[in-house]
Amino acid sequence: MTVNVDELGPVDWIVVEFPGTKLTGEIAPIIDDYVARGLIKVLDLVFLRKDQDGSFEAFEASDLGEGEIGELRGYEKDLAMVLSEQDVVDLAATIEPGSSAAVLVWENLWAAPFGAAVRHAGGQLAASGRIPIQAVLAAAEADAKEEAGEGA
Repeated sequence: MTVNVDELGPVDWIVVEFPGTKLTGEIAPIIDDYVARGLIKVLDLVFLRKDQDGSFEAFEASDLGEGEIGELRGYEKDLAMVLSEQDVVDLAATIEPGSSAAVLVWENLWAAPFGAAVRHAGGQLAASGRIPIQAVLAAAEADAKEEAGEGA
């Protein structure tokens, strides 16, 4: 597979955990929308089920029914399969016993032109990160409390 660096966007991953062992497919329409709009390209997709004893099973989309994962089954044929077996083991350790999870790896197609411009200008990514939504909400709440205290 030949990769043109000028066409490659940043790649992210998430593990989304659900209580119990049943997936519903409710996230599929959102992912489908992002793909249809050219915002992302799904590179890998793995589903995990972790038993109460801590043992787990990993499933590919073709292993699960449409009722469990919705339209996500359609991505199976186009996946780049970037996660290794060890990656899956490590990610399974992040979920609680008695839970299910979806592991999604995607390319941010919307950011590819920016990345190409940076590379052409001689730049490179020096740091990257993500702020959890819980931290953003806590900061906004603390700011609101501080502002309310100043106005009193």
